[in-house]
Amino acid sequence: MAFVLFLSVFLIAACGLIYELIAGALASYLLGDSILQFSTVIGTYLFAMGIGSWLSRYITRALVARFISIELMVGLLGGFSSTILFFAFAYSHGFRLLLYGLVLLIGVLVGLEIPLLMRILRERYQLRELVANVLTFDYLGALGASLLFPLFLVPRLGLVRGAMLFGLINALVALWSTWIFRHHLPQPLMQRIASAVVVVVLGAGLAFGDRITDTADAALYADDVILARTTPYQRIAVTRWKDDIRLYLNGHLQFSSRDEYRYHEALVHPGLASIPAPRRALVLGGGDGLAVREILRYPSIQSVTLVDLDPEMTRLFRTHPLLSELNSHSLQDPRVRIVNADAFPWLESSRESFDFIAADFPDPNNYSLGKLYTTAFYRLLRRALAAGGVAVVQSTSPMFARQSFWCIHETMKAAGFRTYPYHAYVPSFGEWGYVLGAHSEWRPPEQLPAGLRFLTPSNVVSLFDFPPDLAPVPAEPNRLFDQVLVRYYDREWREILR
Repeated sequence: MAFVLFLSVFLIAACGLIYELIAGALASYLLGDSILQFSTVIGTYLFAMGIGSWLSRYITRALVARFISIELMVGLLGGFSSTILFFAFAYSHGFRLLLYGLVLLIGVLVGLEIPLLMRILRERYQLRELVANVLTFDYLGALGASLLFPLFLVPRLGLVRGAMLFGLINALVALWSTWIFRHHLPQPLMQRIASAVVVVVLGAGLAFGDRITDTADAALYADDVILARTTPYQRIAVTRWKDDIRLYLNGHLQFSSRDEYRYHEALVHPGLASIPAPRRALVLGGGDGLAVREILRYPSIQSVTLVDLDPEMTRLFRTHPLLSELNSHSLQDPRVRIVNADAFPWLESSRESFDFIAADFPDPNNYSLGKLYTTAFYRLLRRALAAGGVAVVQSTSPMFARQSFWCIHETMKAAGFRTYPYHAYVPSFGEWGYVLGAHSEWRPPEQLPAGLRFLTPSNVVSLFDFPPDLAPVPAEPNRLFDQVLVRYYDREWREILR
């Protein structure tokens, strides 16, 4: 009996933390800036738990019945929390209000659980033993949840089904409590029926979780969702309308198959075509293999190393027939080596040298991505660049995020690069920017590979010309411990979206 009681504490703690992690992860996916989202969600949740613990003093009668009712409410709210939030993001303008409202409500209910359970158990255990055991299993449950969330829950179940599973666990705790504490319940049958109903509802939600996720995805995107995956790192969605295939990461468009060639030709060829007989290339990010496709146009290339954090991303674009066709099966080429790792520590530990490096990361909309645009990172990039080599960095839009673009330029200069900023028009995104870096003076290429759809030797030169509305503006370098770029970027895109 004691084991079952303390197992309940363990599971309650695990469930409560899982709901908190799911809310933080979902807010990060949909709103960006993971540090802000997790900090505010965790702070709100802990504050709400404190309110719940304080309110528990006012529950003086029918403690077991109230405990079971709270478990069922936590199970329903927590279990359907990610579903509610996905649909709120798609169909309403009150996402943030609902997010923090749910976090507050779940936090208050979770804050009620442990004090009530301790008061219920105090007849069986001495206070010292009770507090020690309850807190021990409470902390162990938190540890279990923190390990399960990234290793099992997100990659195997996703946020919708994962929330349903732990909501079901809360409901099962309520159900078995109707037997453990049956002598304390005036109507145990009614409590069992209510618990069984909630178990069935959450079980059905778990069984149909994929359909719920598909419906939520369909509401988020204008086109048909043909593929969606939730990984420990991001939400991957691929849509199609007629012949237009689009990739979204965490709800942000990464490319459209109708014009991605403009972006990737501009990313790769101005730099790579200027290097006599390049042999070794490195792509950081770019798990879709589209930059690799462009690099493999050069017969002298002997090896391409692709470093991308998310193994599911590279697996999809290596094996999925439709996606691998987009990159001309580049990730299946024997010259390509795929490394699934964080680019920063990988580059720090690598002693390899490359003739050409392309940093094709998502825009720096949070501090986790912002570290890949810092002087510290660009010094590592410069160290990995062979003499006579060229590095290029995608650098957001010089039209819509002008100061951010020139901040990246200043950051590469501060890291020791000779820098050459340029831009190209990509219809899906508008005017887009790049910064090319070299050890010494660099000149645009006079020849390009055959078969390009956008670039020619003459228009390559024009990419480096900036009209007055894109001209340089003052910006500080972005440093690892003072990421001004993330602040520039957030401010500029907020102004655009107003």
